[in-house]
Amino acid sequence: MADLGVWGLFVSSFISATLMPGGSEVLLGYLLTQPDSQPQTLLLAASVGNSLGGIVTFAMGWWVAVRWPLLQPKKRARQRALRVIQSVGPTALLLSWLPVIGDPLCFAAGWFRCHLLLSLVLITLGKTLRFLFIVLAFS
Repeated sequence: MADLGVWGLFVSSFISATLMPGGSEVLLGYLLTQPDSQPQTLLLAASVGNSLGGIVTFAMGWWVAVRWPLLQPKKRARQRALRVIQSVGPTALLLSWLPVIGDPLCFAAGWFRCHLLLSLVLITLGKTLRFLFIVLAFS
């Protein structure tokens, strides 16, 4: 049964990191309160799932850049995300864990075709640190 929780956390974390909403933090918190919880395994599942979701979002932005060259967006939230990426580059991806703006940051970094390896590392680091904080808060 514990494996089901770990896989469910992985899937929830993946979905939460794409442009679709999700609540993987709540699920992680719940699973950490269970008597047979393994914090390291849960941290790994949440971090890998969320990082892969962010990388998929980055790849979607990269694909869009190939299909449709970058135009100035009309929505304010997207304009703000693009300004952040333009001003600080891939370093902004450390904030990819933030609700609401994190996923558009990943997408915008892909659309701007930011340095691939650096972007993947920073997405993974940012998302892992968030889940590490949650695990430590429950310890």
